[in-house]
Amino acid sequence: MQPPKVETAGEDRRAAVQHTMTLGFSSDPVARWIWPDGHTYLSHMPPFSSAFGGSCFESGTVFETDCHGAAAMWLPPGGEPDGDTIEQILGATVAEERMEEVGAFFEQMDEYHPHEEHWYLPMIAADPTKTGRGLGAALMKHALSIVDEAGLPAYLESSNPRNISLYERHGFEIMGEIQVGSSPVMTPMYRQARS
Repeated sequence: MQPPKVETAGEDRRAAVQHTMTLGFSSDPVARWIWPDGHTYLSHMPPFSSAFGGSCFESGTVFETDCHGAAAMWLPPGGEPDGDTIEQILGATVAEERMEEVGAFFEQMDEYHPHEEHWYLPMIAADPTKTGRGLGAALMKHALSIVDEAGLPAYLESSNPRNISLYERHGFEIMGEIQVGSSPVMTPMYRQARS
């Protein structure tokens, strides 16, 4: 079996990448804690994934496997999620009585986020029908070669414990736990700069 090739996804692939993220996160513990209702999840995950990926399409740092089964949205140094849009989406879709807890969860995420120059991986996902083919590993290897060329650290939050071993194999180390009230655990992970 040929190893998957990775290519940069342009703006013309935005909707397709949103759909990959939506499929890939459909059983994700954190995503489904935020939106337990299937209809709400399916309606709002695509624009949320774009907002969480911030300016990654404009930066040319969205990577996709050539089979279009998996994608990763990376933010280069200085890039960040579109916080205003994220706030609007959550405000319109999360029940009022849950907003304090969800807000506190995102605040904990902010507390772990590194302040020094770094690359950030807000989202990586595979279509569930295409998992187990090395797509995630190919995406990580491709992006981390760019990160290493720049000599910078990288950061991510693992919202699913099943993915932690993949990230550890690529040099990420667990920093702690993000957890509020009824939320599942999210794991912030940091990878030291390499030359």
